[in-house]
Amino acid sequence: MTASASAALRRAPGSATAAREENIRALIRANSENFPVGSFLIPPDCRPHVHAFYLFARNADDIADSPTIPAADKVSRLQAASDALGSDEAALPDWAVPYHRSLLETGCAARNGQDLLSAFIQDATKLRYADWDDLMDYCQRSAASVGRVMMDIHGESGHADIEGSDALCNALQVLNHLQDCREDYLALDRVYLPEPWLQEAGGGVEMLAERRSAPAVRRAIDRCLEHTAGLLRRAEAMPRSVRRRRFRWECAVIVRLAWALHRRLARGDPLAGRIRVPKPVRAGLALRGIAGAW
Repeated sequence: MTASASAALRRAPGSATAAREENIRALIRANSENFPVGSFLIPPDCRPHVHAFYLFARNADDIADSPTIPAADKVSRLQAASDALGSDEAALPDWAVPYHRSLLETGCAARNGQDLLSAFIQDATKLRYADWDDLMDYCQRSAASVGRVMMDIHGESGHADIEGSDALCNALQVLNHLQDCREDYLALDRVYLPEPWLQEAGGGVEMLAERRSAPAVRRAIDRCLEHTAGLLRRAEAMPRSVRRRRFRWECAVIVRLAWALHRRLARGDPLAGRIRVPKPVRAGLALRGIAGAW
């Protein structure tokens, strides 16, 4: 999102609220592929808060992933946003203001948003991961924090299965890393596959530049998928702990979509082309997910 567009969102008076919301919905549509972030299933009273958080997360991620912003500048900008979030609106960048105001309106703590920013700050400087625990530490901040924000917004944090939510979000993050493993390496020299796993299999990170997975890369991917399957099994019961029906549906749909992407990554090669769940399949899974969580 351009600076002018972000500023417009901040300044938008009541008469421009609909345009602002449509801008955010367009941003979500442009960046959502496998999972229904901010979809029609989100209850109407929660939707503005979800959109505000998505705007915050998307822009922070764009800073962390920018190939033109120096790492030190990324860290400085993201740390400044983290320091001011929830306490000092004047010190925030425009893209963080709607989420800041959402926190004040809902009474939610800034901690989860700050955890997310800490992961993006790490992305600016950390390019390799040592093992699964190292990767999970990152995912707990970069992904589980998102699920916790959603739980807060929906008023579910006091009783829902938060550990199940964490497991689902961490699984989604790993699946996304596997989808993008070649692109992340070529564009940012960033590798989320634990580097020792590649080495133990007889390979190295340079193999991620190829258009076909070498046996060593395939073994590392399969090892990640095995661990991710454990996370998804832990997440399967989580939707039933959610009281709000529409949000429960959303969670159930995402669990099914995550399993579908997991199966496709197990069969396909993410180095040969991006692995996707086709729209007709997603639609069918959504209907079954809603029916199962009714």
